[in-house]
Amino acid sequence: MAKYDENYFKLDNNEVPSEFDINSLLGENETKLWYGKPKKSAFILASVFKMLPIALLWLCFDGFAIAMIAINIKDIPIPVIIFLCFFFLLHLLPVWIWLYNIITASKRHKNLEYLFTDKRIIIKTGVVGLDIENIYYADIEGVNVKVGLVDKILKVGDIYIKSAEKAQVLWDIENPYGITNKLQKMILDLKSDMHYPNALRPKENRGYNTSYVSQNYESQNNDGQNYSDTNYNDGKYNDNDNRF
Repeated sequence: MAKYDENYFKLDNNEVPSEFDINSLLGENETKLWYGKPKKSAFILASVFKMLPIALLWLCFDGFAIAMIAINIKDIPIPVIIFLCFFFLLHLLPVWIWLYNIITASKRHKNLEYLFTDKRIIIKTGVVGLDIENIYYADIEGVNVKVGLVDKILKVGDIYIKSAEKAQVLWDIENPYGITNKLQKMILDLKSDMHYPNALRPKENRGYNTSYVSQNYESQNNDGQNYSDTNYNDGKYNDNDNRF
């Protein structure tokens, strides 16, 4: 085991990683497998269309109310006018959120990066500051792909990664099905190595990659109940290159 002391977390100037370079987050003996970013055109369009119907309905409703108030503004006391101004500023919050997403879309895309290593998935996000999320393969419970109509046109998709603690989304990834298939295979390989290391595996493992073939005949047990006999064929597993 490595030795650690009070100087372990002290970094020299040359050791301080650049906050804009996700590759600087790689640890010792950690290998980069895949790097990706959302497709910019798809990401910008998603920011525009996301919440667009709600924002337009909200704006029309509040705009009509504000227009009615403006017509009769002479008959409204000043304190009420001040109250209404603050009220509509807060009530238009969905519109402000929609505008914020559009205005910051380019900056968010610039800072949004994904990195797959042989140990974890690193996600970098942020607008002003930068946030780093780490997902270790042992914690991943499922990987799914979602492709909407606009995504299909732009040839991208969203990859949903469900871990033991929370879910993360890789937005607007090109070739989402290929990336997901390789990611699922790598997760299976790593978890298999963790739970059943190579040193403990027999040369022929009848319980791994087994295919079951139903037969056309049935056997009868002592209780008179019929059970289908099943044969299985052992499959051989080849550990191919996991790089994306």
